[in-house]
Amino acid sequence: MSPVPEKYSSTIDEAIAHLVSRAENRRGLESSHIRPRIDSAVEKYVLRGNEHAQNVEIKEFIDDVRADDLCLIIACERGDEAAWEYLVANFDGAVKSAARKISPNAEDAEDLASSIWAELYGLRQDAAGNKKSKLAYYSGRGSLAGWLRAVVAQLAVDQFRKQSKFVQIDEDRDFENLANEASANSDHTGASNSHNPEEKYTETRTASDVSTALAGAIGQLEDEDRLILKLYYFDDLKLKDIARTFGYHEATASRKIVRVQNEIRKSVEKALRTQHGWKDTEVRRYLSETAAGLGISFEKLLSILVLAALMQDFWRQGVL
Repeated sequence: MSPVPEKYSSTIDEAIAHLVSRAENRRGLESSHIRPRIDSAVEKYVLRGNEHAQNVEIKEFIDDVRADDLCLIIACERGDEAAWEYLVANFDGAVKSAARKISPNAEDAEDLASSIWAELYGLRQDAAGNKKSKLAYYSGRGSLAGWLRAVVAQLAVDQFRKQSKFVQIDEDRDFENLANEASANSDHTGASNSHNPEEKYTETRTASDVSTALAGAIGQLEDEDRLILKLYYFDDLKLKDIARTFGYHEATASRKIVRVQNEIRKSVEKALRTQHGWKDTEVRRYLSETAAGLGISFEKLLSILVLAALMQDFWRQGVL
């Protein structure tokens, strides 16, 4: 992480002091405990590509941080057992719900949810002996429940890649890195299951093509359709709740979800054919055989991949 320029220091200090004051439960944290996380978020979301940002932009950014959620996560990282118990008790439902939506059966959903808590608690250590936990990536910008659902989706995508011969992501890499970036840089980050260079290249190119096509399909959606997908996949709203949000019948919400899913599927297939030179038989065989190899339906496979593309879109916008 690049250091935040000194000219922003007083603004950040003041904004963090305000953040701490508006937290209902700051869990014994002082501004100094929060400053490194805020510095990292400011550098990443405000200053990167905008080195002449105004102080007011910094302040507005920090004012949007969810104070209680961020304090909870930082307290968990610091070994506060009460904070950890609160996190599990209050967010296990969101994690399990997201796992059930992605997994082909209840047993796999339970395993995925358990894996998430292990990843968050931090079972691995770095070279210095410090815990490696995905909690380090929560910036407080979006809802904690939505972020946890994104973590579930990302782990599912990682497992999907490994099982379907997608290039594996290096464990030290920021889990927010996108599927297409991981594929494009596979020669630096990991190895496929194949020892044949030609097969490895083909697998890498295939993964990159699919990721690029999905990102394009998500980008072409109308704002309302993209919001519906977010509410359905990340916020875990039921169809009746989505319908109430937009003021139409539950059946209409159901039809819209199906329509959007079909549009994404058709858009991906078209992009693979027209932009990447895939043949019709290659499109259907690859996607169908990959789903069959994982023991899931094509629709479930598509849902997992759509989640990955949605995460790319939301992180680019700073939603998550």
